[in-house]
Amino acid sequence: MRILALSLIALLSIVNVAWSQGIAAPLGRASATPPAQAAALPMYRPVLIGQGPTALINRIDEHDLVRKGQKDALVMFMCAVAKDGSVEWSATYRGTPDSDFLKQELQKRISPASNPRFIPAVYNHHTVDAIYYGTVTFRLINGKPRLRIFSNQEADELEKEHDFIEPQPFFGDDSGFTGFHYPPADKARVPVDGMVELKLKIDATGNLQETNVVSEEPPFLGFGDAALSDFKNAKFIPAFRDSKPVACEVTLPVFYKAAGF
Repeated sequence: MRILALSLIALLSIVNVAWSQGIAAPLGRASATPPAQAAALPMYRPVLIGQGPTALINRIDEHDLVRKGQKDALVMFMCAVAKDGSVEWSATYRGTPDSDFLKQELQKRISPASNPRFIPAVYNHHTVDAIYYGTVTFRLINGKPRLRIFSNQEADELEKEHDFIEPQPFFGDDSGFTGFHYPPADKARVPVDGMVELKLKIDATGNLQETNVVSEEPPFLGFGDAALSDFKNAKFIPAFRDSKPVACEVTLPVFYKAAGF
């Protein structure tokens, strides 16, 4: 795992994003959680991978990856998960060297067309639409595959294989988050894809305390300002460690796809 984490650190400035069904836009609104069900839900719950045949962890064919010759690899992804646990859109990025087979398999299984199912997020006892950030790792140990999915993209956490779930921005209700909005034409005059890294400080109740732009590519086209604006009034499902909400500082990627490209 240490080798994968070191490779990840080296790849922080190299991003190749593959989108499935659209870009980061607001989700459709499902009906509110019925009162009887809301009473049984916790105050907070992040999007979770879940179990069973429709869960992503059970959709990825690790034995086929072995047959194709996939070696140790790591790929990051994000997806929008609706209130019913379905995936609205997804993106994969930041694969370690020679992770092509793992990335292709992940893209196939995380696609909305494949109908993977997650356990949806909960905020204030109600299910909400939220953005999930995850990392898939694949290793061969004594010739046998070992596949894991981590609910974070922090290099230190991944290296130690901690069961840390990083905060997840959610739509509607008490949150002002409405998705990712491409910079206006007077800023991004050249129609190109953009990527921003935001360092976020979030408390144990999901309130955003501080936001800073770590990097933006390409620079000077308004992507950094767009990311700050998109998260300005956002609320989050707080980070979880040992099954308890905790305060944290994380770095999240934000991607902007030029329309028609």
